[in-house]
Amino acid sequence: MGKVEKEELNRTLTEHLNTIHETFQVLDQNPASSLDKVAWNEVIKLGDQVSKQATVAGMLWTGEKPEVKELEENMGTYFNMLQGFLLLSHGTKVGAGPTLYSCIHASVKQVVDCSFMLFKESVSSYDLLNECTGSSYKDRKLSIPPMVGTVWDACSALKKTPSTNITAIGRAITQVAVSMKDVLREMKELKPASAEPKDEDSEEASVKDDSGPHDSDDSCGGDLGNDLSPEEMKIAQLAVGVVSETLVVIKELIRFITSLNKQENPDNGNDFVNPLERLLKLCQESGLQVDELGACLYPPQEFSAMKTAVEKISSVIDGMQVEVNNLEGSSEAFFQACTGLRALLREMKSELRSSITGLLPEMQNLVVSN
Repeated sequence: MGKVEKEELNRTLTEHLNTIHETFQVLDQNPASSLDKVAWNEVIKLGDQVSKQATVAGMLWTGEKPEVKELEENMGTYFNMLQGFLLLSHGTKVGAGPTLYSCIHASVKQVVDCSFMLFKESVSSYDLLNECTGSSYKDRKLSIPPMVGTVWDACSALKKTPSTNITAIGRAITQVAVSMKDVLREMKELKPASAEPKDEDSEEASVKDDSGPHDSDDSCGGDLGNDLSPEEMKIAQLAVGVVSETLVVIKELIRFITSLNKQENPDNGNDFVNPLERLLKLCQESGLQVDELGACLYPPQEFSAMKTAVEKISSVIDGMQVEVNNLEGSSEAFFQACTGLRALLREMKSELRSSITGLLPEMQNLVVSN
């Protein structure tokens, strides 16, 4: 392969990559609401065509060395199709809120990125063909099929991309619930300190055990959180109740949002999408506060930080109810769950106030003794 042919092939690839990159940047903004919305199924169909064209690109490497002209023609067909894919995808963003927009953007970018890798690898392999013989040449050829596979996967993933604001936001809220469940599971593993008195023999055996070798990391962390006092355990149990009921609220909210599917269409506009986006932000805030609550339960417990987290969760619930009302929806189960959570929040807040009040004399004594 001559130097001129190499430069020509690389120049052709660079032009295609630049064109797609520029198109992607131009389309990296919300389309005008006056445009006709494109159905996501149309993007999936064109994605299947992109996937097939990637297969054609891979087939060029199954026989003898491909000709430069074959590669150039294949690149031209592929990147023209990819540009059409970008333009079509842009039309699906009409009426999309930030969450849906982000999902579409990520899926489309994955197809573009994998396409870039495939053709960069193809041209790179072609550039090195003259230097490869025998097994080296076979190895270069074997590097192409995995790149084709990444394009297949990216195009196949389009089928799992949410096509409506409700679906996108519902999935995002579900992720918050999954994280909360993990925190709840850790909370439930907290145990009170053993109240049984130790005799001298048991203490001596314990010392011997502790002085022995510890090969496992579990020896250090196995008893983490198992030394809660009765007062701390009571706080932990109240926190478990709060998080459990928060999960019920989230579950009912997801159910309510899902019921809105029949209402969604581009004409709903911001009056429909914005309350959904605010609900997602409120759910994410509740997730952060649940994380904070869980972290504060390990001794020594941070009562003031927990009280702040509880107050913020209470505020979040108020905000959720406002946004549900903004959507002109009604969910008796959701409102009942909110009422139940508020009762637990009040109980925990009261217990935390008592604990904080009880600590004040001890803190004053420490100041005086110092």
